[in-house]
Amino acid sequence: MPATAASSHRRRGHARKGSAKSSARGAAPAKGAGPAGGEGSEPAKGSAKGSASGAALRFGRVVAMGAVAVLILLAGVWGSWGSAQHVMLTKGREQGTVEVTRCGEDTCAGPYTPLSAGSTARARVEIEKSVAVRRGGIYTVVIKPGSDEVVRSGPAGVLYAWVPLGGALLLASIVVAGGLGRVRVGWVLAGSGVALLTAAFLAV
Repeated sequence: MPATAASSHRRRGHARKGSAKSSARGAAPAKGAGPAGGEGSEPAKGSAKGSASGAALRFGRVVAMGAVAVLILLAGVWGSWGSAQHVMLTKGREQGTVEVTRCGEDTCAGPYTPLSAGSTARARVEIEKSVAVRRGGIYTVVIKPGSDEVVRSGPAGVLYAWVPLGGALLLASIVVAGGLGRVRVGWVLAGSGVALLTAAFLAV
């Protein structure tokens, strides 16, 4: 009996050691949970970097397209103001009429008859050749200070002076609608440009 009891005790001891080893082996994969979890967080970091880069690119495109649209409009205003300032700011300027008698490639010419006080008659003044000026026509004009060059005045002259701005509005509408995605604003700019150009050519 003592020998049998000793043998049974040894078998129980071996069984306990085996179960402890099995538990330790089963728990071992838990050590790898940390790295696995770390690998799972890398795609999240990558997506965050990608979204930040996309936002930066979109912002850069908006800034670039906005700058182009503004430059186009400024160029239109600058191109128009060279003549518009004489037509709109007539106080103190010589005003009268010109009868166009001949036209060259770039300019037309004819005698000038004064209408404003202090203005003197001139045998010949020049005016830019355009759709607003035709040979044989008589037009109200303003003399550019310090020269014998005149620009057409009155409502037709004002509208025609701003024709470059009308073209700039059309170009800017394409940039705003296509580059910035502001379709409604683009339509407003385009409509304004078409209205200005149409009014100018109907007036002249």
